[in-house]
Amino acid sequence: VQLQASGGGLVQPGDSLRLSCAASGIILDYYAIGWFRQAPGKEREGVSCIDSTASSTYYADSVKGRFTVFRDNSKKTTTLLMANLEPEDTAVYYCAVGRIMIDRLCTTSRADYWGQGTQVTVSS
Repeated sequence: VQLQASGGGLVQPGDSLRLSCAASGIILDYYAIGWFRQAPGKEREGVSCIDSTASSTYYADSVKGRFTVFRDNSKKTTTLLMANLEPEDTAVYYCAVGRIMIDRLCTTSRADYWGQGTQVTVSS
């Protein structure tokens, strides 16, 4: 199983960014997908999760209204659209999958598989 995250970069406050995660070696339809982030000196945080059929989503309070998560099971991809970025959003972002309810996935980080991270830096 491989999860390949991409799309990170350096942006200014207020900018938008799109993160993508491509899965291989897995039947993605069976899994909830989560986006997590970890900033230096801080614990990993569940940012957004989406269930296997894309019928339900979860967002951390810190990103509600600014981030949107999508998935395309036919392409085995997930996308995290991040708008109105703030310096506090600076972190390494990870995608992960798990056969678990999305609220538990995002709040406990109990994923079955993790991708490598992609750095997002928000700075003026």
